[in-house]
Amino acid sequence: MSGLTEAMTSWLAEHGIPEWLIPFLVSILPIIELRGGIIAARLLDMELFKAIWVCMLGNILPIPFILLFIDKFFGFVKKHKIPLLTKFVIFLENKAMNKSAAMEKGEFFFLLFFVGIPLPGTGAWTGSLIAALRKIPLKKAVPAIFLGLCLASAIMCTLCYGFPEIFTKMFS
Repeated sequence: MSGLTEAMTSWLAEHGIPEWLIPFLVSILPIIELRGGIIAARLLDMELFKAIWVCMLGNILPIPFILLFIDKFFGFVKKHKIPLLTKFVIFLENKAMNKSAAMEKGEFFFLLFFVGIPLPGTGAWTGSLIAALRKIPLKKAVPAIFLGLCLASAIMCTLCYGFPEIFTKMFS
C-alpha cells in the first residue's frame, strides 16, 4: 500500500493539486483510507496536526453515506441484476460478513479495533459496511468507527512522524 500511496501522492502533486488536498483525497479512497493519507501527508512534510485533521475529515466523509444508504444501494443492484455490479456487491457483502462473524458479542469493541488497527482489509469503509449489513444501531456504530479512526490515526502518526528513521527506510 505504501508504494501505491507514494505513486498517487507524486502524481497528484505533479498535477498541481494543493498540498493539503492530497492527503484528504488519499484518505477518502476505500482500502487506502486514513492509513495512506497519513503516509501521503508525511511524504509532503505536512505538519502533524494539520495532517491528522485533513486525513480524519477525508476518511470520515463517506462513512455516513455508507451507514445510511449502502444496504439500499446493494438491494437495488441485486433486484435489478445489474451485470458485473451484482457480482461485486455479493462479493463485498460476503467479505464484510465473513470479517464480522467473530463479533456476535462486543460489536462496539469489534468495530473500534477493526477500524483502528491498520491492517489490510480493515478500516472505516469496511467497518461501516459491516455495521450497515449487520444492522448495528447508528448510536453504537458511529462512535466505534470514529474512535477506531482516532486509534488508526494515532498508530499511523506514531509510525510516520514519531519514528522518522523507520519512515525514511520504508521510502528509500
